[in-house]
Parts: sequence; C-alpha cells; structure tokens
Amino acid sequence: MGFEELFERERRRYDDGVARGGDEQLVRVGNAAWGAGLSLLMLGRREEARAWLDRAASRWHESWEHATETSWGRPIGAIKAELIAGRGDEAAAYARWALELGTVEAESPIGRYAAALAFLALERWDEACEVTSGLVGREDFPPEVADALAAVATADAAAYRVAVGRVLLSFETRREYLEDVPVADTVIVLQALAGRRGVAAELSSPLLPGAG
Repeated sequence: MGFEELFERERRRYDDGVARGGDEQLVRVGNAAWGAGLSLLMLGRREEARAWLDRAASRWHESWEHATETSWGRPIGAIKAELIAGRGDEAAAYARWALELGTVEAESPIGRYAAALAFLALERWDEACEVTSGLVGREDFPPEVADALAAVATADAAAYRVAVGRVLLSFETRREYLEDVPVADTVIVLQALAGRRGVAAELSSPLLPGAG
C-alpha cells in the first residue's frame, strides 16, 4: 500500500470508531488518527498531518480516564504526536500531564521513558539527564533509544549520531509498525528533540519524510 491508500484506510477506521462511539473506541480512533497523520506527513501534506496528529493526542488523552494507572503508552503517544506535528506548546502541555501522572516514580522502563520524553519536551535538561541515565543499560528497554535520549539530554552530538542511526536501523529491519504504517516515528521525535539541543543528525530513509 502507498501512503495515500494508507491514509484513506486510517481515515475510514477513524470514522468508523467515531460512529460506533463509546469510551472503548478512544484508543482505536487515536491510533487511526496517528496512522492517518503519519501517512499525510510522508505525503508532504504537513498541515493536514498536524491536524490528524492533534486528534491522536487528544483521543489518547481522553482515554486515560478509562485506563489503568500504568497505561504509559497514552502520554507517550500524545507527546510524540505533538512533537512530530511541530507543536511545541501542545507537546509541553502533554509533557506536564505525563509528569503529573507520576512517570518519574514509575517502576517500569516505559513509565520512565514517558518521563524522559516529558523532561526533554520541556527542555528541563538536568532532570532529563537523570531519568535517561536510568534507562541506559537496562535489558528491558531498547538500548539504542536509551542512548539516543541520553545523548540529547547531554547534548553529545557524536553519541547521538551513532545512537539515532541505530534506532533508524531498528525501524528499517522490523516488520511491524503501529497501525501498519511504515514510518520511523521515534526517529522523527528524537530529531525534533535533538534539534532543540543543536545535535540533530543528517538522516535519510524511506521511513522518514522527504525520502522521495
């Protein structure tokens, strides 16, 4: 499927979920909005992509009320969506929400990942360093992502270049993507954060916007 077809598929999924209604549809429509947004981003339709990514973040935020206390994927997704959309204020708002949920004290690495993204989105570099250092070397968290986050926090351009390259490779060699939309979303997020620190890398891949 091309990205035009993927967008139409995700749009239909979103519309179907909205039509069904109910709290149980919120994550589903959030995921569909995410897939639609990423597809439009890859098509170069950035303003439309931003609107869909906004929807994704909003639906995931709404779904928290009906989630377990450790459903960290929701704040992670909301922060990532707004960083990809290039909406700094909105990303910061969701970052503050993520911290209010207690992600800093979370026992799981995914919770700590949410805290790391939040501190980086808020440009609270010292606190980001502390949280990201706790992710480095863990066997239950992707080492390349941990290294990239830590490199952004410390503004280590050389370390970041190596780590983000490994993250990109992990996307290029996988077979499964959220909503089956083949985009290296984590790399896009890392590049957005790295840009704020002046350490963004030169990258090219069919899984990144502007590839063709």
